[in-house]
Amino acid sequence: MSSESSGFPRSPRPEWGGKPYHPISRVYRERFGAKVIKVPVSIADTCPNRMGLKGMKTCIFCDEWGSFAYPESREDDLREQIRKHRSKVAARFNAGKFLVYFQAYTTTFTALGKLRDGIETALSFDDVVGVVVGTRPDCLSPALLELWRSTSERAFMAVEFGVQSFDDGQLEWMRRGHTAGQSIKALERVAKEAPGVDLGIHLIFGWPTETDKQVVETAKLCNTLPITNVKLHNLHVLVKTPLEELHARGEFEPISLELYAHRVGLFLSHLRPAIAVHRLAALSSRWDELVAPQWTRHKMKSHQAILDHLAARGIRQGIEFE
Repeated sequence: MSSESSGFPRSPRPEWGGKPYHPISRVYRERFGAKVIKVPVSIADTCPNRMGLKGMKTCIFCDEWGSFAYPESREDDLREQIRKHRSKVAARFNAGKFLVYFQAYTTTFTALGKLRDGIETALSFDDVVGVVVGTRPDCLSPALLELWRSTSERAFMAVEFGVQSFDDGQLEWMRRGHTAGQSIKALERVAKEAPGVDLGIHLIFGWPTETDKQVVETAKLCNTLPITNVKLHNLHVLVKTPLEELHARGEFEPISLELYAHRVGLFLSHLRPAIAVHRLAALSSRWDELVAPQWTRHKMKSHQAILDHLAARGIRQGIEFE
């Protein structure tokens, strides 16, 4: 279905603040009545892959910090992490309310009691309006779901699954350790057993076998899932990762900014408008650890390039959605 016949205007929706996609920032503002920013923290120091459970290996793209934004403070206690990181993001983004984001490694792989205590600590701050837990599809338990359910009854409780791809071949190549089917079942299970939890997923574009058709099918699958948000990343190479070794041997070349912007446009145009978007591309904040591509260094430059691509082609989230 073409955008002209879809019933959706080509121009951005007024409620999206002029953006060609549904920004998560608008969702937070509408829900909490103010600008809300995530405060990344870490209470976990490993995951099933790094532990080698069931023969698994470290994910091909994961660095030694488990994707934590502030590795220098990983040894601080949680309350101190919240204080430090809250001050940083408050000054940078002029925000007065916060979500504590349990980000690094696989938080639900740690002891349940540690996560429960962590949630209580986070919610004890007056300006913290909720918590977000990053995890993976194969680290769920009845007790964990009950913790999420009970938390959601008194505060905003969000879970972001590192799905990364819905293609089993790509998941195997990245040594993810779970299947697309497990991702879908995990999302459905949380939606059923802890219906008050806000569900989101992380996706990565730029796999060696990736096609335009596959990106479109991914968007269409997202439309059927019980999720409210997505976060997009481009596959990039960091030091001390298995992907760095492949890149050094000439066996992997990161996606160009131009092609990545094209893929983002395809995905967004087929994504239902109700699904909010956290971000359009990854950012390597530690420049000394980035190997390639160099455009991943520059958040605003790459973000603007994607927006320019969308604008030049009249692309807006949902214009091809049926």
